[in-house]
This record gives sequence, C-alpha cells and structure tokens, in this order.
Amino acid sequence: MQKRELTCINCPLGCQLTVEMDEDSNVLSVTGNNCKLGDIYARKEVKDPRRMVCSTVRLEGGKYPTVSVKTKNDIPKGKIFNIMKEINQVTAKAPVHIGDVLKEDLCGTGVDLVATAERK
Repeated sequence: MQKRELTCINCPLGCQLTVEMDEDSNVLSVTGNNCKLGDIYARKEVKDPRRMVCSTVRLEGGKYPTVSVKTKNDIPKGKIFNIMKEINQVTAKAPVHIGDVLKEDLCGTGVDLVATAERK
C-alpha cells in the first residue's frame, strides 16, 4: 500500500491529508479532511493534478499596458510551463471586458484564456 501526504488547497484551513492507495494507485481512503472538498481534492490530486493559471497579457491601444487573465478552468499541472509560453505570446486589443476569451484552447487542453479585468 502507498501513502501520500498532501495539504488541501481548497480553503484557508489547509487540512493535512493522508491518501492511501493500492499497488495500482487506486485511492482506498482519504483522511484528515474537514469537509467533502478535501476528499475530492485529494483523490483528484493523486490521479490527475490540475491548477488554474493566472497571469497578464499585453494590451494594445489601451490606457494600461497589460490586462489580467486566467484559465477558464483548471489545466493539467504538467502543462503549466507550456501554457505560460503560449500566454506570453498573446496580445489583446482594447477594449477588453471581464470574461472576454483572449485565446481559445490553450495547448490543446480545451481550456480558454479569459480576461479578469475591464480595460479601455
């Protein structure tokens, strides 16, 4: 049996989780969580870790030089560096509104890059 120790990142409590897995990495149990979200997080983290990515992109024709952005959904953790390379190539044109899709399908993940600020 395998054990993994994790710190839950779903809320400020930061529960210390213990995940027990069988030889095929199937989750047998999760302990240490104070809520259901900790259990869900732990099971997902040991099988398919994913993260949201927040950054900025260049803005043309606006009052500010950049606009803040994030991935619309979480992406595979292993693709963060490639996604950041792709984000760094994006330039938006003012005006930009919260929720505007600035780049579709980052690195073939099916996840879009969206603006998180209003910029004129």
